[in-house]
Amino acid sequence: MSEITVYSTPMCPWCNVLKDFLKEKNIEFEEIDVSKDQIKAQEMIEKSGQMGVPQIEINGKIIVGFDKAAIEKELENLKSN
Repeated sequence: MSEITVYSTPMCPWCNVLKDFLKEKNIEFEEIDVSKDQIKAQEMIEKSGQMGVPQIEINGKIIVGFDKAAIEKELENLKSN
């Protein structure tokens, strides 16, 4: 399976919702705390054009916020590849 990356901060409630959602589905992901890693935070902004979290990267596609339908769609696309 391709890499899934979650960009988050500890104080972000929607970040926790996103991570819990992935854990419930037994989906492995890399978590990056952009409040502690300014280089990764800059990379996130360059990829998405957005500063807000959560952001999730699935197979190179960035989804900003907890957009459950978009996330599920990309996860399905991963399974079919």
